Amino acid sequence: MPTATQQQGTELPGVAELLEAAVAAVGGTRREGQDAMAQAVRRALVTGEHVAVQAGTGTGKSLAYLVPAIHHAVSKGSTVVVSTATIALQRQLVDRDLPRLAKALKPLLGRAPTFAILKGRRNYLCLNKLHGGDDTDPADELFDPFAISAMGRAVKRIHEWADTTETGDRDELVPGVPDSVWRQVSVTARECLGVAKCPVGEDCFAERARAVAGKADIVVTNHALLAIDALEGRPVLPEHDVVVVDEAHELVDRVTGVATAELTAGMVTGAARRLGKLIDQAIADRLAEAGEGLGLVLDDLPPGRWEALPRAAAGALSAVRDAAASCRQALGSDRREDPELAAGRKIAQAALDEVADTAVRLLGAFDEPDPAKRHDVVWLAEQGPDGARYKSLHAAPLSVGGLLRERLFGRSTVVLTSATLALGGNFDALARQWGLPPEKAVGRGEGEKADPVPDPDAPKWSGLDVGSPFAHAKSGILYVAKRLPPPGRDGLPPSYLDEIAGLVEAAGGRTLGLFSSMRAAKQAAEAMRGRLDTPILCQGDDSTMQLVEKFAADEATSLFGTLSLWQGVDVPGPSLSCVIIDRIPFPRPDDPLVAARQRATDARGGNGFLAVSATHAALLLAQGAGRLLRGMDDRGVVAILDSRLATARYGGFLRASLPPFWTTDDREKVHGALRRLRGA
Repeated sequence: MPTATQQQGTELPGVAELLEAAVAAVGGTRREGQDAMAQAVRRALVTGEHVAVQAGTGTGKSLAYLVPAIHHAVSKGSTVVVSTATIALQRQLVDRDLPRLAKALKPLLGRAPTFAILKGRRNYLCLNKLHGGDDTDPADELFDPFAISAMGRAVKRIHEWADTTETGDRDELVPGVPDSVWRQVSVTARECLGVAKCPVGEDCFAERARAVAGKADIVVTNHALLAIDALEGRPVLPEHDVVVVDEAHELVDRVTGVATAELTAGMVTGAARRLGKLIDQAIADRLAEAGEGLGLVLDDLPPGRWEALPRAAAGALSAVRDAAASCRQALGSDRREDPELAAGRKIAQAALDEVADTAVRLLGAFDEPDPAKRHDVVWLAEQGPDGARYKSLHAAPLSVGGLLRERLFGRSTVVLTSATLALGGNFDALARQWGLPPEKAVGRGEGEKADPVPDPDAPKWSGLDVGSPFAHAKSGILYVAKRLPPPGRDGLPPSYLDEIAGLVEAAGGRTLGLFSSMRAAKQAAEAMRGRLDTPILCQGDDSTMQLVEKFAADEATSLFGTLSLWQGVDVPGPSLSCVIIDRIPFPRPDDPLVAARQRATDARGGNGFLAVSATHAALLLAQGAGRLLRGMDDRGVVAILDSRLATARYGGFLRASLPPFWTTDDREKVHGALRRLRGA
């Protein structure tokens, strides 16, 4: 695409001038932190040196990276990819921020900057599958007449929508449909025939989205698609030289999710059923029998992490691998055939490949005798609803740092940003997980070990905390209930319930309770409903979106819930003046991936608990505490009931990861402040 400079024959305005126009267009005011971030991003794009920027709520970080990104894309004629973790931020960027920016910057750039959103193929309607390009897998057949009619009505509605939609994007189908229905009309990348072989390839919604993205200055996507593009060796994003990772605190978990494989007996027998229509039945039956054998073996094994490959499992997985290889040979290479049969063949091939590749990966996971040096962590889990429980095998990378270093940081200039990146006072905890070296390779701070031999090939990067426009010490109180006993395993003790009741009563409702488990949230909600006059909502009573709306609409209402509320609630104003956190949100000690990563860090001479569990807890604590101040006039209290924040050795690391609130352990002062806030 021609650059604006080529079109005009003149130099583009600088980032500062563009940012001023952008801020004026959205009715905002220039902020020191926003200016500092924009210049840091601009410097990174010029030098090619990666940058991590912590920008607190209210900084205006979206504009601070979008403006230099647009400047770069327009001046270089290139594409910048912006990756987010949540649908909410994607929509904010595409529906609000970028349209206003394009309009504001057009006079200065000589043309309107262009943008597009790109999602995984599964998010788009597949016209070939919609119009009968695949027979339904017998495993998916429903025998409940009501369920059949409900699915039929939903599919009919999709047919009607297909005649009017221009994008085929699932998010545009309102009201939505269940996953079980959407699977009937969509395909994964592995299942796709490809535009050349598909009978309706020219009208493919996913290909159209890719074509639009390929011409755009800014492409908005998600961390999962970014990971697929980086890790799987098949480009799904347009060619780009810069990646902006917003909500970067989520990057490692999302990449780990993409790189994790699962295998169940049902997956094996399901692949065999599909293949039975395409190859000799006796060969397909061998795979089905191998799947049944795998199921019997897994049923006899306890859930948990595998330190070594059990002999029975090795035999069952080898049988799956060998039977899958025979099926692959019988299936042969793609050949010309009836297009209607091609879709079923491609889906069967995808199911077979997933089974075969995962069996090979599981069998090879234990080749390295030292668990701390293995590529993968393998564990057996039990899942599914009561009455339909089943065992599943999982393989997840011990670390994704090496993958990110080579395939993300090694290929593009990367800008990482979030309200929460500096943990314990610096960026090093997350940098290690991203595969980056410590921010200061030599001459580290007092009490810290210097890196004796810095890696000359390590990616160059810098960290910047631009702060927040909020005056945290004047606007918020961090209350640590130091006198309470450490949390136990048997639910919330009476002293915790008393503490919660006192805080909610002093605040007059207006409380967001963030709990480490749904059990604790429900226990607290039931107890408060019996003790207080103000309304208490609990996650699960309604959809999360509806609950948050009810909470925001009534100042006397409190909302209790668990993990999704820690990061997903944005309620500025007087409806929220107290955030209660029942305990430090450490990951479960029996989480197989967490335990393996801690042990590997310990084996390398590091502190596994601090690097893995405490880092995880610090991120969530900071995100949870960040729910309090969402607007410039907000005031309130973050109350943490877990006394270990004040008494444990790791407490200092966790406290240094929180916003700089005024801190106290004096309950009466806190109750007085909350009463004053509500005017009581």
